[in-house]
Amino acid sequence: MDTTFSFKSEVAQEWVDYNGHMNDAAYASVFSHAVDSLMEFLGLTKEVIEDEHYTLFTLETHLCYLDEAHLGEKLHVDMQLLDIDSKRLHVFFTMKNAEEAVVATSEQMLMGMDQEVGKPAPFISHVKENIDHVWKNHQFLEKPKQAGRVIGIKKK
Repeated sequence: MDTTFSFKSEVAQEWVDYNGHMNDAAYASVFSHAVDSLMEFLGLTKEVIEDEHYTLFTLETHLCYLDEAHLGEKLHVDMQLLDIDSKRLHVFFTMKNAEEAVVATSEQMLMGMDQEVGKPAPFISHVKENIDHVWKNHQFLEKPKQAGRVIGIKKK
């Protein structure tokens, strides 16, 4: 299994707002689609979700808007695992444009869910194997600068 995840997108007309750039909700949408793609990358395909009644839920997300994206601009989203346990993934997505400029980041906590009982559950075996494989290659990477940020007004 390749440990390099990337999701590709392009700024659509309906995402462009009155300021002439991608609307904040569209950034969130791209990251949401990146989560869907990550699930498939880890082995949680539509068929597996239906057969195993197992999926991932997003528990928390923190978006940082760092640059504007404009109509037709090609984007790609890369992912770094920041931490894992038996049923959670702490992930960090970086959205870049074709020039490799960072446009936005999204730090997220994802949790494995047993859909039959509607409760958190450990990753199913083949997904856990894939996560462990990626984690082996990510656990020593430098933590991104935006990871772990807290929103607040700095006091002097």
